[in-house]
Amino acid sequence: MATMNISLPDPMRDWVESQIESGQYANNSDYVRDRIRKDQQKAQKLIALQEAIDKGLASGDAGELNMSAIIQEAKHRAGTDA
Repeated sequence: MATMNISLPDPMRDWVESQIESGQYANNSDYVRDRIRKDQQKAQKLIALQEAIDKGLASGDAGELNMSAIIQEAKHRAGTDA
């Protein structure tokens, strides 16, 4: 495993230390690795979301929407036909 030294302002260092003292993390490295993993997961979710948006936009116009029919279908599927 590689080593990386980072500098933090005092308030950030204090925050990391408070997270360790709370028992959530074993040490500074554990905290940083967890935050990086969460950042990676967030980035992957954003990529997937953007791909879905791009795919939707590329699929073309949805055409006219009949909101009454959509609402009625939703009620039917929910079992609350009214």
